[in-house]
Amino acid sequence: MFSAIRNGILILGLLFGACGSVNSMTASAAIQPPEYAKWGRIAMQVTIERYHLPIVDYLHVGRRQLSPGIAEEKFKLWLRSNTREFGVFVTIRFETSSDRILAIEFEETSR
Repeated sequence: MFSAIRNGILILGLLFGACGSVNSMTASAAIQPPEYAKWGRIAMQVTIERYHLPIVDYLHVGRRQLSPGIAEEKFKLWLRSNTREFGVFVTIRFETSSDRILAIEFEETSR
C-alpha cells in the first residue's frame, strides 16, 4: 500500500511539474521518512537480538519529552514463535541534542 501511495505522490508531482507547479513542494520532499524511523530500526534490531524471533507487526506508539534534553520513543512490536504470539513494548530513551541512547526498556504483553 505504501508503494502505491508513493507512486501516486510521484505521479502527482510530475503532473504538477509539467503543468507549471501550483506549489514548490517536490515529490521527493513528500516521501521523507518520519523522524521516528531511525528509532524504529533500532527497536527492531535490539528486539531481534534479544528474542531471536521474527517481528510480524510494528507500531510507533509515540514520543514523550521527559525534559528539555531527554526524550523517549516507544514502539510495540509483535513477535511470533512456534508456540505463541506476543507483543513487546520497546522504549528508547535518548538525548535529543546528540541522539545518544541512555536506556532501552522491554515490556512483554499478551495484547
